[in-house]
Amino acid sequence: MLTRKQYELLMFVHDHLSTEGVSPSFDEMKEALNLKSKSGIHRLITGLEERGFLRRLPNRARALEVVRLPENTTPEQLPIRNRRVDMLRAKEIGTRKSMMRGGGNSVQLSLYGRIAAGTPIEALRDHSMMVEVPATLLGKGDHYALEVDGDSMVNAGILDGDTVVIERSETADNGDVVVALVEGHEVTLKRFRRKGEAIALEPANPNYETRIYRPDAVSVQGRLVGLLRKY
Repeated sequence: MLTRKQYELLMFVHDHLSTEGVSPSFDEMKEALNLKSKSGIHRLITGLEERGFLRRLPNRARALEVVRLPENTTPEQLPIRNRRVDMLRAKEIGTRKSMMRGGGNSVQLSLYGRIAAGTPIEALRDHSMMVEVPATLLGKGDHYALEVDGDSMVNAGILDGDTVVIERSETADNGDVVVALVEGHEVTLKRFRRKGEAIALEPANPNYETRIYRPDAVSVQGRLVGLLRKY
């Protein structure tokens, strides 16, 4: 069983790794746990190392790795919680409702299914499927993943079978690769362009043609922020 402070530090480090991609500094940990000196943080880290929850990575600054999380231990089971840590964790996690904790510097995103990078098809929304992605790919917003079906975006480096990481957004800039809902029922992955009063969804393959739509026929559902590929 971890002490209250050990639990708070472990979860703070874990959530900081998940949201920022790096472990927190000693000053950040000291402030979060409301400790007066860094020596207290050193003692907590040593205790977590001895119990097999944390590992310090050699020859690297700010290099802590979460080895495992405690089983059957929740904040409610601890005697008194540090409200400041809870507040900081909630602020860092933000609106990432589709994420789950992964190991180390990764998080798990909902994999909603296959999306066409050829002719538009409806994306399957299977909330039971998850995919692990590096935390460094993600910003502060809400994210999800889709598997690419088709070859219309090959010249943009997006191949059939790739997994794309999407940040939820209802807006896009010219040139962004977006998930677009077309005419209320078809979803496609294309490059977004405004052409006067119209919206163009451009492929990145000369074998496909650009499609032009009225603005009210296209709804942006997200922007491409990362890509995963299995070899």
